Amino acid sequence: MSIKDPELHPEKLFFTIGEVAAMFDVNTSLIRFWEKEFDIIRPQKNKKGNRLFTREDVKNFHLIYHLVKEKGFTLQGARQKMENKEKSLSETHDLTLRLRKIRDFLAELKEQL
Repeated sequence: MSIKDPELHPEKLFFTIGEVAAMFDVNTSLIRFWEKEFDIIRPQKNKKGNRLFTREDVKNFHLIYHLVKEKGFTLQGARQKMENKEKSLSETHDLTLRLRKIRDFLAELKEQL
């Protein structure tokens, strides 16, 4: 999995569609598709019409990516799962992301020893 962490850029308030696509190593067309399929993704648009995604949008993309690409849910299944257990699902996913960061940190530390 090649998800880059938006927290590495605390100064950024918004992310372009290209940056979001790069975070998940997917095409921008998939980001646009998921935006249409999931109501929780609501990017702002600038005067040119370019999408600007917030950190909350990126967090929601993480959740969608996890359900669809990692867990194998259909889009309808992911939508239902998010509607039924939004809070506990989000907390579980946040915990999973934190544990992955710790695992990656420990792996780096091990390589340095």
